[in-house]
Amino acid sequence: MDGMELIELAKIVSDEDKSFRYLLENIFGLSCPFCGSQGLYVMSRSRVRCSRCRRDFRPLKQTMFSMVRIPCSRWLVLIKLFELSTSARKAAREAAVDCDTALKSFHVMRTAILRELAKHDDALKGVIEADEAYFGGKRKGMRGRGSRNKTIVYGILERDGKVSVSILMDASAESLIGETVKKVRRGSIVYTDRWGGYDSLMFSGYKHLSVDHRYKFSKGKVYINGIEGFWSYAKERLIKHHGISKERFLYYIKEMEWRYNNRDSDLYDLILKYMLGANSR
Repeated sequence: MDGMELIELAKIVSDEDKSFRYLLENIFGLSCPFCGSQGLYVMSRSRVRCSRCRRDFRPLKQTMFSMVRIPCSRWLVLIKLFELSTSARKAAREAAVDCDTALKSFHVMRTAILRELAKHDDALKGVIEADEAYFGGKRKGMRGRGSRNKTIVYGILERDGKVSVSILMDASAESLIGETVKKVRRGSIVYTDRWGGYDSLMFSGYKHLSVDHRYKFSKGKVYINGIEGFWSYAKERLIKHHGISKERFLYYIKEMEWRYNNRDSDLYDLILKYMLGANSR
């Protein structure tokens, strides 16, 4: 599958049978769960029948599409709107569903992304940039490391590679070093700012270099512009959601990680693949 252009999508979702058949076409090696035959034919917009044993089954029942009961055409539209970073409120109008349905559907997609990221949590290596950022919280006063009521997100970026984010309970040296050891291969060069919590990196198997933002943003190769760029990327996109609960924030920030790491990929294809599961093409 080479992606989904808007004109192509419009043709498919104009007919519910076409929408269902489109999803079936993207299930690799679809076969009867009762006898294993691949001789199948469509009975309805949700069922197929085996030509050998004559039994019916619902091929989407074991996929993430079953988590919200809406027509296939609405699912395809919502996936496109999610790909385009449309807010759930606007997506509800565009897909002709209620706002609660759009929110639930988007949460299913974020859940699929989170599950996929967990499968490929490979160690970062080489030249690394590490930094924390603080999200949310309405209390006025100190910002950054002295702030309260904010979610602490630790970001680790492989220079010219991918980024990985995680939520921390605090920005203590123990938390920062512990997360770095879990995610970064020993022997790597780690660039950070001059926060003292990073000083123990040199005793944990890393070469540690820091930059003081008060005087110079970068010095030669010693900079953390890459991870700073990711924070800007994430915050610019998250602001449209007008407040995210702490319970759901992990899903949103990991979505930002996924979008950033796949910014040159076809996101529609990836989401469809995750939603269909292991049997997708």
